[in-house]
Amino acid sequence: MTPGADRNAVPRPAPRPLVTDLSAARWLLLGILAASIYFFHGFLIPVLAATIICVASWRIRERLAQRSGPTLAATLLVLAILCILVVPLLMALTYAAAELRVWILWAGNVNAMGEATPPWIAYIPRVGPWLDQQWRTYIGQPGAISQLVQAVTGSNIYSVYRGILTAGSTAFHFMLNLLFTLIALFVFYRDGERIVAQLDRVGARILPGRWSHMSRVVPATISATVTGMTLIAIGEGVILGTAYWLAGVPSPVFFGVVTGFMALIPGGAPLSFTLISAYLVFSGTPVAGAALFLWGTVELFIVDKTIRPVLIGGPVKLPFLATFFGLIGGIKTMGLVGLFVGPVLMALLMSIWREWQRDVSQPAAPLPGPVDP
Repeated sequence: MTPGADRNAVPRPAPRPLVTDLSAARWLLLGILAASIYFFHGFLIPVLAATIICVASWRIRERLAQRSGPTLAATLLVLAILCILVVPLLMALTYAAAELRVWILWAGNVNAMGEATPPWIAYIPRVGPWLDQQWRTYIGQPGAISQLVQAVTGSNIYSVYRGILTAGSTAFHFMLNLLFTLIALFVFYRDGERIVAQLDRVGARILPGRWSHMSRVVPATISATVTGMTLIAIGEGVILGTAYWLAGVPSPVFFGVVTGFMALIPGGAPLSFTLISAYLVFSGTPVAGAALFLWGTVELFIVDKTIRPVLIGGPVKLPFLATFFGLIGGIKTMGLVGLFVGPVLMALLMSIWREWQRDVSQPAAPLPGPVDP
């Protein structure tokens, strides 16, 4: 003690640190999360796709895991998805791309030399003269298609054609995403139970009163969306594409793929086969056109009245606008994977919205009043 110091003086408190331990930990955690998002955001699409497929087929995985173990069950399921879904879909897209190339070459030739209106278009009752005029204005004249493409997309038809033919980088990127999806799917099948247990612990901590309900709604919504929309749309594309081939429709694989995409939208599949049936009728094969229309009507009636309700179980009724935005937004943002992700995310949003509306519509519990003595 220094001479003359007051022995009764209160010691001054230590100054507060400029950055506390808790603040430093929060900033460190935020930095790690930001770096993780930056480095691994490219894997978001494969992980989402693998999650959706895994949740939709989880019941099959449980049955196989009880008999053969989780590792063997995961291997068998990945191989089954590869052989049943991925390989046929890739083959269909390859054939459709080849047929689309024929149409693009035809459009290039017509753009260079022009072409008269096909007779079957001009002879359509009521709208034939108007379609003939539109054809001569926007297609039939040399350079007309190029001007139309320039007005719609801002690019020349030949640049669009070269872009389609040199889409190798896009195909390579798609194959990488497919590989990552299969790897993530194998891990989810093998370790899904542990991942679900960890998610339950975190979810119960964040949403203590709602997690048990939401954890049941989300898998049911994903399963219903995938089975009720996506798989049925693929089946309708295959069945109607085969019908197109039997009816003699040019480029049946391409139009089958288009019909499969359109089947995701309410009313899309009937519109597709109705237009193709009308083409067959007015192009000189009315019997084939009528048979195609009859077959499409019967097939859609059977699917909508029997198969779809059985697969869905508890139907997820999406409005037309929500379905349309989910499909188009998913494909635009994530490509082919968005065909699965977009409708599922929209279904989840609608499910959360309906749960919220149900909570709001319920009358609040009355507050306890004073107790009479």
